[in-house]
Amino acid sequence: MRSPTRTPDWLLERIALGELPPEELARARARLLEEPDGAARLAALEADTAATLVRHPPADVARWVSARARRFQARGERLARRFPFLATALVPALAAVALVVLVRPQGAGPVAPETRVEETRVKGLEPRLTVHRQRDGAAEALANGAPAASGDVVQLAYVAAGRGHGVILSVDGRGTVTLHAPESGAGSVPLAPAGTHALPGAYALDDAPGFERFFLVTAEAPFALEEVLAAARSLAGRPEAHTSPLPLPSRYMQASFTLEKSSP
Repeated sequence: MRSPTRTPDWLLERIALGELPPEELARARARLLEEPDGAARLAALEADTAATLVRHPPADVARWVSARARRFQARGERLARRFPFLATALVPALAAVALVVLVRPQGAGPVAPETRVEETRVKGLEPRLTVHRQRDGAAEALANGAPAASGDVVQLAYVAAGRGHGVILSVDGRGTVTLHAPESGAGSVPLAPAGTHALPGAYALDDAPGFERFFLVTAEAPFALEEVLAAARSLAGRPEAHTSPLPLPSRYMQASFTLEKSSP
């Protein structure tokens, strides 16, 4: 039996980022997951992406890019004052170059139009959470069920897998429900349809005993928080909060990630 052709690294990156049309993405991902090390390669790339987002939060990168773009624009304006005939083209061109060069990863191809990748689901293409612990200036990828302690600082990231809107919350061993995205308000937040995306801030675990369980609840359309929060409060007060799903209608998709809290 002939072994399948190994997915090249450039295509692996496009699969992880969702930068393919929906049907092509589904076929490429299915072929990848048939390879002996395909799932491990994809998981390693996504973990590396999440760790990068922890080290370089999107808000910090946006500020850095904006500052660089302003410097490029100022440089263009100085050149335009010296060479007036360039003024109509040089300044906006330099600013655009700054944004393209700094925002787009080196070696990446053109960005495909935003797609709804959930239209063709394949094994592994489901919304999920990833969690990294910040320790000694580095980001440590945690597995579901990993041990944790009060005071640990964790960074949450989500993979929406094409779902358009969502909520991230947690339930702890004390029965407390905490909102992480959005941190306030009455409705769900828009989700980036592809790739791994870290929340803007990290979260320090408190001294609640037993466990901290994070939920990602997603849907196709915007939804009110109250139904999801009510389900979380209902589950939080029961012994099965450690393992059972939120009691929600089937129009919602949910994923969870549990950290086992060590005793003081």
